Amino acid sequence: MTMSALPIWGFSSRDLEMRAALNAGWKRSDLVWERLTESGNRLLGEGRNGRAATRFCAARVIAALRMMRTDPRSATSLANMAIIAGLLGLSGLAGRYHRKALAIWEHAPEAVESMTVLPRARSSLFHLRMEARHWDTYQSNMKARLSKFIDESRDCLCAQARGDRPAHRLFSRWNGEKPSVFDDTRKILSACLLIASNDS
Repeated sequence: MTMSALPIWGFSSRDLEMRAALNAGWKRSDLVWERLTESGNRLLGEGRNGRAATRFCAARVIAALRMMRTDPRSATSLANMAIIAGLLGLSGLAGRYHRKALAIWEHAPEAVESMTVLPRARSSLFHLRMEARHWDTYQSNMKARLSKFIDESRDCLCAQARGDRPAHRLFSRWNGEKPSVFDDTRKILSACLLIASNDS
């Protein structure tokens, strides 16, 4: 299982991304979940539904064993299992997964309020100083922006539960939005944007 020349499970000593994540306080399971879910979305978009299902199932196990029940990423894993169940014609199971995902998603705003934001690398000393001087404003703006992602993802989850086409693009925005730092903003964005769609 490889993605972007890195092993999904992250056991290679050359895996600089995993080392950076661990140094920032992430657990190995955090990045493995992200990689599995990202890979599952990509495979689903390529029509490789069986392989996508394998990735999503593995991510769901990680979420169930290693994450708090109210973690938005748990909702994402359930929603992705619902997509796979739907593709297999298991509409009753898909409905149960969607209901569980939506129940967990109700806690997502709490995750935004309690999140830890790390400083970003800035292109100039001026921008670094401005961020430090206005850190409270920066964090407020970040929380407002993430709250918008939370709302859009909830809309998509509700639409999928009804069998409708989602109103917002999710996975196609992931690469452009994925933070380079390993903090809570990346966890929340991954929860929002790695929700699969059966028309990916």
